[in-house]
Amino acid sequence: MLKKFFEFLQVRKSTMEWENQTILVEFFLKGLSDYPRLELLFFALILIMYVVILLGNGTLILISIWDSHLHTPMYFFLGNLSFLDICYTTTSIPSTLVNFLSERKTISFSDCAIQMFLGMAMGTTECVLLGMMAFDRYVAICNPLRYPVIMSKDSYVPMAAGSWFAGIINSAVQTAFVIQLNFCRNNINHFSCEILAVMKPACADISGNEFIMVVATTLFTLMPLLLIVISYSLIISSILKIRTSEGRSKAFSTCSAHLIVVIIFYGTILFMYMKPKSKETLNSEDLDATDKLISMFYGVMTPMMNPLIYSLRNKDVKETVKHLFNRSFFSK
Repeated sequence: MLKKFFEFLQVRKSTMEWENQTILVEFFLKGLSDYPRLELLFFALILIMYVVILLGNGTLILISIWDSHLHTPMYFFLGNLSFLDICYTTTSIPSTLVNFLSERKTISFSDCAIQMFLGMAMGTTECVLLGMMAFDRYVAICNPLRYPVIMSKDSYVPMAAGSWFAGIINSAVQTAFVIQLNFCRNNINHFSCEILAVMKPACADISGNEFIMVVATTLFTLMPLLLIVISYSLIISSILKIRTSEGRSKAFSTCSAHLIVVIIFYGTILFMYMKPKSKETLNSEDLDATDKLISMFYGVMTPMMNPLIYSLRNKDVKETVKHLFNRSFFSK
């Protein structure tokens, strides 16, 4: 399917070279072009955040591989999440930084399609992966004696692989339908080729695309969220049955970091895509400034905060990082 998708992009691009009078070959990413001073400020802020994302998530990946004590399902999922956050931000942040400093803020149709595909694939994968991580925490707290059997390597590796597969398939289908649209405007009022922003300049009927998006959102966003809600309902119920306060605190500490990440990630997404919009907003190609900031929040802030949350809330991670730095320091 992916091979056919990229072959379609090449055919589409060559067709545009002959029909560029009616079909757009590039888009203009508006972003913050109306506020040139803000662009410089956001360039500095996002660059710093991106460096923190690379360092923080890269460190989590290294310690999860380096320390044999962390070769468990939870840290395997955490390593996948960190790698996912690096990929997710790398699909859009470098081009956004270039656009902030460039006078010609354009992106080719092919590059836009690839960016849209990668961004959606990473976002969908993270939704499903967070659901898998919630199930892992449920088994660890509610069925601790059966945890090694239920969450064996034969289970958690296919769970992670299935999350990636679901993200890639969903993104390939949705992107394939979007790139077949005809566009009568070239303005995308966003920092990057986010699918909703790309569909707005289309002069064709997008009801089919919207239906596919609703189905995909239900399957790959709401279903994992339902799994998370059910898992944590059972977890909380199990924790409340623990008699000692020390036992309750220890049980909750094993899943508190994941719960915080879920609240931040899903909170911003649900607010962005499910808040009521007026007819004027829906029919307008303008994107509210608040929506842009929220989009940047879950696109940059969440991947930056994930390693910080897991490091601060996890004793094993802190001890491994401390030991790693001490070993590096004394070896010099």
